[in-house]
Amino acid sequence: MRLQLKSDAVPGRIVAGAALTLAMVTMAIAAPLIATHDPYAVAVRERFQPPSVENYLGTDEYGRDVFSRVVFGARISMYVGLGVMLISTIAGTIIGLFSGYYRKLDNVLMRVMDALMSFPSILLAIAILAAIGPRTGNVIVALSIVYTPRTARVVRGSVLSVREEVYIESAQAVGLGDLRIIFRYILPNVMAPLIVQATFILALTIIAEAGLSYIGAGTPPPAPSWGNILADGRPHMYRAWWMTVFPGLFIMISVLGLNVIGDGLRDVLDPRLRGSR
Repeated sequence: MRLQLKSDAVPGRIVAGAALTLAMVTMAIAAPLIATHDPYAVAVRERFQPPSVENYLGTDEYGRDVFSRVVFGARISMYVGLGVMLISTIAGTIIGLFSGYYRKLDNVLMRVMDALMSFPSILLAIAILAAIGPRTGNVIVALSIVYTPRTARVVRGSVLSVREEVYIESAQAVGLGDLRIIFRYILPNVMAPLIVQATFILALTIIAEAGLSYIGAGTPPPAPSWGNILADGRPHMYRAWWMTVFPGLFIMISVLGLNVIGDGLRDVLDPRLRGSR
């Protein structure tokens, strides 16, 4: 089965979501060119300056330019998000494929996945970071562990359905190896839900990274992260509202774009939803 998106079948929301996401990714990549100030530069005399031509989004309590910090913060959010999405998707796909195909492995692997999913995601991530330390790389590790079971269960469910198809039984009957059947005949048929799940994991990761940094368990300051920018602005919400409003707005736009893409892809790739349209 090949995933083909015809131009007339692509909903407008995929285009809109892709535009929002592309804008955020472009901002992250071009941060050194877009930023108007050094995000680490302290200017005490310029602290709590409102948005202006000189400082587009104002300054924080140390006189640092909020716009430049938000732009560079996009780099960390996208770096963590893409890292977690890739690791959890690859690990979850492998676990789901083997769990769904080999019944003897299913009980063992799924019980481990169920145990991980029994904990609230953010609390499990905090516990892992408490053990390995709050660093950007460790945030990727912690969130990858948290979100791998989600992908594994999605892939497993699809494999359980596909492995009962006639062509899989025919491949087994002619003596094809298990690995060849799994990766050549089963994997392509579970790609549709996998792609949709990956977009949602990326959106969840951006929120989770911001939340972890906000409480001091994620990217440590002074590195600019949307979460710790929000944390810096929390005590000054009434005095300098721009310190919290603008980072929150960028988080909202990023997550909104990814969720819209995921919803649009689900409508296009799910044959039941396609038929209802």
